[in-house]
Amino acid sequence: MSQFEIHSKDSAPEGSVPLMEQAESKFGFVPNLLGGLAEAPAALKGYMTLSGILAESSLSPAEQQILLLTTSRQNGCEYCVAAHTGGATRAGAPKEAIEAIRTGQPIPDPRLQALSKFCATLVEKRGWASEADVNAFLGAGFSKAQVFEVILAIGVKTMSNYANHLIGTPLDEAFKPLAWTKDQAA
Repeated sequence: MSQFEIHSKDSAPEGSVPLMEQAESKFGFVPNLLGGLAEAPAALKGYMTLSGILAESSLSPAEQQILLLTTSRQNGCEYCVAAHTGGATRAGAPKEAIEAIRTGQPIPDPRLQALSKFCATLVEKRGWASEADVNAFLGAGFSKAQVFEVILAIGVKTMSNYANHLIGTPLDEAFKPLAWTKDQAA
């Protein structure tokens, strides 16, 4: 049992309430992750702000979701793998790519495979990618600027992955059909 609460707008610190209302307006509900982060208004604001900045990157919405899903799988975050399975589907990522990431298999699309592989490499190596790793990413048609956008995505998602690990965040009803467990990892 976690010692952390999943806040509602009624129980959240005052500084988190406007952010929770913003999330509710966007998603139709306040995801449990955000209810957990609401304990610290600065953390909730940081997560939501960085997520918004990532949305402004040069990566397509589907590519962003591939990164968020890959990072979540690498970090073993069951909550975020489920959530970003839905996000990737809504963003138009190919079903085969989503399932490949969930099961640890290669993605059939070479560009998306290079994106996911570079992301996974950065997570695994804590940012210490080799020149060959970077060249493979650039060789797939990505830019040097996008190297840093991948790092942005990893940072945003690692923040929520770690929070979910500590909170033990239960899946929202919306994500339950997309549940994933670390046991499913190949």
